[in-house]
Amino acid sequence: MSSGRDRGMSDDKGGTPGERPEADQPRPAGQDDPERTASDPPGSHSDGSDPAGGADPPRPTGRQRLAAGLWPPRMTRAQLIVALLLFVLGLGLAIQVRSTSSDNGVLRGARQEDLVRILTELDNRSQRLQDEKRGLDSQRSELETSSDRAAEALRQTRQKDLELGVLAGTVAAQGPGITLTIRDPHGGVQADSLLDTLQELRAAGAEAIQINDVRVVADTYFTDGTGGVLIDGHKVSQPYAFKVIGNPPDLEPALNIPGGVVQTLEKEQATADVVRSQKIVVDALRSPKQPDYARSSQ
Repeated sequence: MSSGRDRGMSDDKGGTPGERPEADQPRPAGQDDPERTASDPPGSHSDGSDPAGGADPPRPTGRQRLAAGLWPPRMTRAQLIVALLLFVLGLGLAIQVRSTSSDNGVLRGARQEDLVRILTELDNRSQRLQDEKRGLDSQRSELETSSDRAAEALRQTRQKDLELGVLAGTVAAQGPGITLTIRDPHGGVQADSLLDTLQELRAAGAEAIQINDVRVVADTYFTDGTGGVLIDGHKVSQPYAFKVIGNPPDLEPALNIPGGVVQTLEKEQATADVVRSQKIVVDALRSPKQPDYARSSQ
């Protein structure tokens, strides 16, 4: 009786005497733990811990590595100096380009015939300089080849004295040129406008100039006086008549260039009439003036 009851009790426990339950039996090598998921890496527990000593940090992506390399910027002192120099150079070039563009604004808006006229004037100036150079070379050759160098030197000296007398205003002069008459009914023309006109004529090759009854020389000055303009201290009334000796094809275009004398006077509600002539007489004279400080070095 006791033996049968013992067997029944052993059957109720799910196994024969001496056998372990399935949960307590060891698993074969290589068999996975049923509690471990497929995403767990080999050699790690199901809770994410690494049995060797902790979880591995996540690897950065390519974009993250690029951002880390670019920011924050790492610049050496030499690179900073080079960057500063390049900035200053670029700023200077920008200012130069802007200044050049503003200076050429008048010519950019000029008509084709005005541009041709300006180029012709520049060519004429270059031709005058070449002629002067050839004249000086000829004088030197004559001095070197003349049998009587003293007489040749005296002749050239007298001729040079007459030329300098024309420039100094001590002798009268005549030759081809133009007559410029400026009428200013509204009184808008002042001394600076007449000075700009004189400078433009000189740049165009004027050799002798007379304004009304005043001979214009190198030290001529203009001032604004009561009721008119003063030239070298002499009051000059309207109309202002310029007698100019020079090459007429050079002088007249110089006054009519875009933004030149004629357009400037028209803005002041004045008129400027230019007449060419093959004979202009400049007979206003100035007395010779002895310089106070300058002496000849010869």
